[in-house]
Amino acid sequence: MRTYNEKVSIYHGMVSTIALNLASNFFPIFAISILGATNYQVGLISSLPPLIALVTTIPAAILLNRLEQQRKTVAMSVFWARIMFLLLAGVIFIQTTYQAWAFLIIVALMNIPGTISTIGWQTFISGMINEERRGAFFSDRNRLLTIVGMITTLIIGILMKKQTEHAAAYQLLFIIAFLFGLLEVYFLLKHKEEPKPKSSKAEKNSSMDWSIFRDQGYKWFLITALCFNFSWQMAWGIFNIYNVKYAHATILWISIFSVGSQLVQIFSFPLWRKWAEDKSNTLMLVWVATGMATAPFLTVLSTNLVYLTFVQMTSGFFVSGTTLLLFNLLLEKSPKEKRTYCITTYNVLLSFVAFIAPQIGIWLLEVTGIQKSMGISSILRFMSALVFLLMYIKFNNKKNQGIWENSFEK
Repeated sequence: MRTYNEKVSIYHGMVSTIALNLASNFFPIFAISILGATNYQVGLISSLPPLIALVTTIPAAILLNRLEQQRKTVAMSVFWARIMFLLLAGVIFIQTTYQAWAFLIIVALMNIPGTISTIGWQTFISGMINEERRGAFFSDRNRLLTIVGMITTLIIGILMKKQTEHAAAYQLLFIIAFLFGLLEVYFLLKHKEEPKPKSSKAEKNSSMDWSIFRDQGYKWFLITALCFNFSWQMAWGIFNIYNVKYAHATILWISIFSVGSQLVQIFSFPLWRKWAEDKSNTLMLVWVATGMATAPFLTVLSTNLVYLTFVQMTSGFFVSGTTLLLFNLLLEKSPKEKRTYCITTYNVLLSFVAFIAPQIGIWLLEVTGIQKSMGISSILRFMSALVFLLMYIKFNNKKNQGIWENSFEK
């Protein structure tokens, strides 16, 4: 039986998934097809939001750390972030020369309230879900949300299949996304949150607890997670450009790519959960990063849209592992009494990586071309798998010298 908060969290996740699938999934194709964005501007779609998050995360964490309850603040942050969808719908009324830049500015500003809601949600949901139920709950939740996302994306693709070059279609998507954003706010407010114990004045005034860097588990998590995220996110802009400019994917095909990936994720979440419980989150992330390394290399072998759908489905298997295992490993390696500081620090560093990685990817694209830039991305992703392997060996040798050998016999 699910607890009340678990049920409400799933409802919130469903409407949030619909809102994001209606809007953010189509940001790149909207920017390229309607606004005429350059390669550099397409790269900024991925880079500007984390830059804003980088600046916003620490003030957001200080604010949230001082609150006895975070639910209302998180809900209002989501509300202001979703209002930005309405502004995006109005971009086409701006003078053509400035449309792409206006779009980028709104997408970036969306991440000021978005950062507050993300950190707040991660902190208060981790306190609501018992540690022994965490793996099963997030696996089930992610699977259900993926089903919702898949159905939403498929419906959009079918209804909008001939609307790729029509601005009004995107405007409609953004407006409907805003309406689902209002439902997000409603379900966030429905959570039952226990007030945190009142902090001392010194704790409230403290913006950082540097002792978290003395925790070996958390320190190694940061190193491995950031290496992986850099190699993963570096190719995001390149993928968007390849799909739209090289493979000439329409709204329908972008939807089919997403649906193919999500369909595989639905069935693979329970597998990653089981494997992580049997082995460990860290060992499974070795295989996740290795699998993710194949995606850039395989993508540029063909512009055939059916083939690219197959590649997306293969990638989806490993994306589900990334989604589930990274968050679980963050909570696992963060000391409970310092979890807010750990989550905040991770988000700050992740925002920095997410800002520079797509820009480096676009730079590589301009300097080396599409084939070589994708190849370099594959190599770096494989190297991040080796870093996870080092972490796994290090901590298993500490516990038991024999675990590494025995793990292959199970």
